[in-house]
Amino acid sequence: MNFFVSAGEISGDIHLSYLVEEIKKINLNTKFYGMCGKYSEKVGVNIVENIDNISIMGFVDVIFKYKELKKRLNRFINFIDENNIKNIILVDYGGFNLALLKKLKEREKSTKKKYKVFYYIPPKLWVWGEKRIKKLNLADFILSILPWEEEFYKKHNREIVYYGNPLVDKFKFNYNKNADKILLLPGSRKQEIVSLLPEMLKIVKINSEKKFILKLANKESLDWIEIPKYDNLEIVIDVTLMDVSRDIKFAIAASGTVTLELALIGIPTIVGYKISILNEIIAKLLIDYKYVSLPNITLDKEIFPELLQNKFNVKNIEKSIEYIENNIENILDDLKSVREKLGKRDIVKKYAKFIIGKID
Repeated sequence: MNFFVSAGEISGDIHLSYLVEEIKKINLNTKFYGMCGKYSEKVGVNIVENIDNISIMGFVDVIFKYKELKKRLNRFINFIDENNIKNIILVDYGGFNLALLKKLKEREKSTKKKYKVFYYIPPKLWVWGEKRIKKLNLADFILSILPWEEEFYKKHNREIVYYGNPLVDKFKFNYNKNADKILLLPGSRKQEIVSLLPEMLKIVKINSEKKFILKLANKESLDWIEIPKYDNLEIVIDVTLMDVSRDIKFAIAASGTVTLELALIGIPTIVGYKISILNEIIAKLLIDYKYVSLPNITLDKEIFPELLQNKFNVKNIEKSIEYIENNIENILDDLKSVREKLGKRDIVKKYAKFIIGKID
């Protein structure tokens, strides 16, 4: 049994690795090929395209790299056909994966081939635009990991599969009331690090009495920006979030899946998000949503302070630090509620069993 998989970002790669691992437990002979990163490769996916070669953030990047994306799309289609692969798992990464889905279904009509497509973690259409539901509906199965998406798809007369969020299984509530360090997570992409890390480092400099840990995704990040040496700053690379979390009082993090991971561990967080001015203008035209971080969206409440664009500055970060320190118990109560709302146990295993059960 062979699968082609497509996950274009680190968060998707991590989720895919969890799923592949569980599918392999059910069927040891299952083979996986596709676009992913080191996490999925570690559990046995044969890489056709490494996501380290991809760095797209925002609408403008998509436009400039259109030709590159189109070549990749055609290469994947050819690989799937040449290797007679009939089962496809797409993970998030809507801009590319929806195009791949469309291409596969068009090929079904022209060649009479049959592909079974599982869209695991669909793109956030409730943020980026409901019109794309027509493209997503081409998927044979949609497997969601967010509770409010059930109602969203119900409104569009589309059945989905929802068992809970896999991160609940992977991240245990682990808040240490005696912790005394602040964790800095500027993201994994160059654009994020270059835009967010300078403000984080200013906080390190003016708070010499506080201890900070800067967690970077890889050594390449060190080439993107100069990081001064501070006695109160420790830099860690390739260390898991759970391992570093034991000493963390709260975090300052780039918006993304990591904010949900922090919430599940029980670490209060200040969320930062910056994109280019042109991307911001386009986003304002397309996006109509109250919050950007998943913990806040989950409870429809600002648990984590969100500092977007120019609001992510030293003055506002300092205010947010003070807010967290004065409201720690209330925040921890809310984070426990986030866990409860996102499911219970063996969530990834349930998705894996569902997929295997639908394979001919």
